[in-house]
Amino acid sequence: MKRDTRASWLLAAPVLALLLWCVVYPNVTIIVGSFGHGLGYWREFANSPSDIEALRTTLEVAFGSVIAATAVGLPLAFLLSRIEFRGRRFLQAVATLPAALPPLVGVIAFLFLYGESGVVTRAVQRGLHLSEPPWRLTGVWAIIFVHAYTMYVYVFLFVSAGLERMDATLDEAAAGLGASTPFRLRRVTLPLVTPALAGSMLLVFMSALGSFSAPYIFGGGLRVLSTQVVASKLNGSMGMAYVETTVMAIAAIAALVLLRWFERRRTYAVSGKGSNTRISLRGGAARAAPLLAAALVFVLILPHAMILLVAFARDGTWTTQVLPPQYTIENFTRLATDPQLWIPVRNSVGMAVLATVANIIVCFVAAYLIARRRFAGRGLLQLLVVLPWAIPATAIAIGLASTFDRNAPAQFRLLLVGTFWILPLAYFVRGIPLVTTAVEGSLRQMDPSLEDAARGLGASWWLAMRRVVIPAARPGIAAGATLAGITAVGEFVASIVLYTHANRPISMEILAQLRNLSFGTAAAYSVLLILLVLIITIAARLLGGHPERVETIPTA
Repeated sequence: MKRDTRASWLLAAPVLALLLWCVVYPNVTIIVGSFGHGLGYWREFANSPSDIEALRTTLEVAFGSVIAATAVGLPLAFLLSRIEFRGRRFLQAVATLPAALPPLVGVIAFLFLYGESGVVTRAVQRGLHLSEPPWRLTGVWAIIFVHAYTMYVYVFLFVSAGLERMDATLDEAAAGLGASTPFRLRRVTLPLVTPALAGSMLLVFMSALGSFSAPYIFGGGLRVLSTQVVASKLNGSMGMAYVETTVMAIAAIAALVLLRWFERRRTYAVSGKGSNTRISLRGGAARAAPLLAAALVFVLILPHAMILLVAFARDGTWTTQVLPPQYTIENFTRLATDPQLWIPVRNSVGMAVLATVANIIVCFVAAYLIARRRFAGRGLLQLLVVLPWAIPATAIAIGLASTFDRNAPAQFRLLLVGTFWILPLAYFVRGIPLVTTAVEGSLRQMDPSLEDAARGLGASWWLAMRRVVIPAARPGIAAGATLAGITAVGEFVASIVLYTHANRPISMEILAQLRNLSFGTAAAYSVLLILLVLIITIAARLLGGHPERVETIPTA
């Protein structure tokens, strides 16, 4: 037992030290910095109308996004998981398409579609012969509208998974006892999917709380905490930036604590075969369902199609027309031939690869220790690997910027701000919860006796790890690496705080092209970003595959 504990600590010590250094230390720096003048910065925040407005608007956007995303994702999950009709499987696949759009690209798609000069807006204006656009996509409602499209996927995926695991015979038994459909929904189905629904709502809340791209583009001068933090940093008011970042982190952690409290209040468990019998439609409903599905598919793929269309539009020609009047492949040929335009692509891919490889190594060790070992520091390790998930990306970026802004080895500080390495570090921190959770899930499905049997037959720790543990964890490694890679290659929120011109990623180049009114070039970059996401996903599926058969372990 002492030998196992010593071995666990040998593995855990460097991982704990790394997480304390790059996750906890920057956040402590922010908190300490917010009290740099005692309570002066906090009083300034409390007396600042703009900061109070930003806090209030941030909470409105976050709660409104949760309501809107749930209103879209929950019925869609029930429709596609509980009802059988022609085209259901295809629609299930299409319903996840917004997940393939990096956040900034999704926002740009909405700008091209529903903005003041967007295709849909101008088509309605022409059709109704209006002198002014029928709407202006600005303000709180516009941000929530964009969030509802890009974030409903969380609710849809979580609730669909919960419904697939649910035993449909429970609902049938309640119906046999005379329970009405609303009663069965309220007392049987919804309670069983409550954990999945609560988890997805928390994820939407966290994402909306730290969202930057939608408020930045559609805010119309509206203040939210994420944009306020960046503005304070650019103005040199780091004390206020620290306070604003701390307030945002407190709101996120409070939501996480509230969810944990809610989960502890009730426990729902099902023992059964987990069959999921779907309802088959007949008559008019059976004919109407495919039409409804087709309309829904059209709405869901419209942003993707819009990005592709504008990518072939000639820059400078799309002014007052509904659709771009001229098309060309010049936007893509320039990307392929102009070395300056290729720099952001090379930067994004290189930084994403570095961050993802670091995530795989560090998070595999962390997940292995959490799932397979018992030692005194296990609880601390569990807390550290989920902490970046509870902290908005803007807060993470500000923490790194305030910590790694000087060379001070005695204070465990390195000068990374202004260098290439600060962005891969930010991407690495953001990917820690994704990869650790995925790998831990795979390791918990592995029979613990397999590793023990291998060690009992004389295999070394490394041989048992290579032949038994790593093959069992491979699907989780692939899934986690996919999520981390996709997040890193399209990252925008942390990038806008930490990037320099030399290491600018694709997301920042897209924003620069939009500012120059080069819509075609911006859309071409967006298409390239979507292709990179698809390549990462396909590569991970091919490399992940199914868990390998455990090999025979030769005795030592």
